[in-house]
Amino acid sequence: MLFIENISFLDVCLALVTLAVAERLVVQYLPEDMVGPEGWLLKTNN
Repeated sequence: MLFIENISFLDVCLALVTLAVAERLVVQYLPEDMVGPEGWLLKTNN
């Protein structure tokens, strides 16, 4: 059985939720020069 056959819809949804929460935490707590409008890690529209 292939590995991809074992991935369920719930697994995909939980992975997306985890990534969204991680992104929110990164944007909230990292310095502005890393995740601000001119940031090198994430660019935001703020």
